[in-house]
Amino acid sequence: MSNDLDFEAWVCPMPLRDTPNIVMGHGGGGAMSGELIEQLFLPAFGGAAHAELGDSAVLSMPAGRLAFSTDSFVVKPMFFPGGSIGDLAVNGTVNDLAMSGATPLYLSTAFILAEGTPLAEIGRVAMAVGKAAEAAGVQLVTGDTKVVDSGSGDGIYINTAGIGVVPDGVEIGPRRARVGDAVIVSGDIGVHGIAVMSCREGLEFGTTIESDTAPLHELVAEMLATGIDVRVLRDPTRGGVSATLNEVAKASGVGIEIVERDLPIPPEVADACGLLGLDPLQVANEGKLITIVPAEHADEMLAAMRRHPLGVGARRIGTCVADHPRMVVARTGLGGTRVVDLPVGEQLPRIC
Repeated sequence: MSNDLDFEAWVCPMPLRDTPNIVMGHGGGGAMSGELIEQLFLPAFGGAAHAELGDSAVLSMPAGRLAFSTDSFVVKPMFFPGGSIGDLAVNGTVNDLAMSGATPLYLSTAFILAEGTPLAEIGRVAMAVGKAAEAAGVQLVTGDTKVVDSGSGDGIYINTAGIGVVPDGVEIGPRRARVGDAVIVSGDIGVHGIAVMSCREGLEFGTTIESDTAPLHELVAEMLATGIDVRVLRDPTRGGVSATLNEVAKASGVGIEIVERDLPIPPEVADACGLLGLDPLQVANEGKLITIVPAEHADEMLAAMRRHPLGVGARRIGTCVADHPRMVVARTGLGGTRVVDLPVGEQLPRIC
């Protein structure tokens, strides 16, 4: 299959009954549904596709505990600087599995398509799904396609579910944070949310900010290979760093204190947040993680993370403390503190 995004280049002969857009018949379960799957989705998925076109997949699993996750993706616009809803759907579920310490193995993909959506756009998204799955080393083993009336959906929505295997001895969860533990972030924060905003509603920030969407499981594997007790792993997506740290504080009962000057906030993200009246701590990320480890091993963990391309910018940003239990506070540059609360509602709608 050609990498050209022109519709006529998908397969030969010309597929899908010569229609350039999705019609209700593509979701009817008949010949047109079959053509959509066999002549668009499967070729676009490439080597990541391992579906037998049944309603379920029979999988071979290695020994160990299973991790299972599901997520839905409704980002608007479907294409944004640095990514699309396609790679976001794969990386998001891969990362949800990785945050339990799992090695992701299999994904399902379900597409909800709005009538009238150009098949060329669906093809671009499907190619992004396939490339992201191949890059992450996961197989696309089953799926579904539905079509809704024009105006009922917004082009393409995607649901992905994933299965992975958790190694023996790995126990990771927000309740395991302890007083004195170090809080580490893997790199720059706030990038994804601002990247999506940069191409929405015609907003321009003077520079191109690209999404950080990426699969994090190999970085997590490097972290676990150190033998350090990784107590907590979280990817700060919706609600950003603020929501993630508040979740951990409430679950574990500890207080968390972060240092504002240690937060890796790129200048362009800080400028955009200032313009929009946003708190960078509440802006979504799609290729970053937060980990909590014993303080005596923080430097060793930072060194291990920085050896991986997705952890080069890793920094310690705070500490778990006995004061203000179940709360998150930030120490400001003036020596004071402020409460870092959960965001109310959604700062940036439709960012994942």
